[in-house]
Amino acid sequence: MVATLYLASGSPRRRELLTQIGVPFTTLAVTIDETPLADETPATYVERLARDKAAAGLAGLAGDRQAVVLGADTTVALDGRILGKPGSRAEALAMLRALGGRGHEVLTAVALASAGRCEARLVRSRVTFRPLAAAETEAYWATGEPLDKAGGYAIQGLAAVFVSHLEGSYSAVVGLPLCETAQLLAEFGIPCWQRQ
Repeated sequence: MVATLYLASGSPRRRELLTQIGVPFTTLAVTIDETPLADETPATYVERLARDKAAAGLAGLAGDRQAVVLGADTTVALDGRILGKPGSRAEALAMLRALGGRGHEVLTAVALASAGRCEARLVRSRVTFRPLAAAETEAYWATGEPLDKAGGYAIQGLAAVFVSHLEGSYSAVVGLPLCETAQLLAEFGIPCWQRQ
């Protein structure tokens, strides 16, 4: 019997990516504190959040011994500094100015938790933006897209025109590294390409 998979995320991108590889799931709403800890590296931060989301989802399913919960998190890092979701226009424009004309790291962690077990994978990708003019960062902000995105942009959205180079996993930059997620799911007895 295949375990029941739960996705501890409200992200439509993560739902689309899991559906893309033929894995049925039920979405769970979880709330965790996403504040970085003092001196926490971007890699440690993103893996901690993925594990915390999976654990919070599992805790909400107390008693379901067949449940497996997937938690994931993505962050953008520039010069070792975490660029979270911008809280204002000024913050988003500052992020985009900083990212323009240079490379940055996108880190995505995925974690699976079941009764007595939690495993995680971390994927690092490098994204390079072409130089950005102030008018286009303003126009991009006006679309509304940057507001709830790590680093203030969505590679799968309108910001695709900013990306001159990608080294690593495109799906990880979107929000869920499909190769590593499929491997992790297999370790928990959940195959891809299931009939829906």
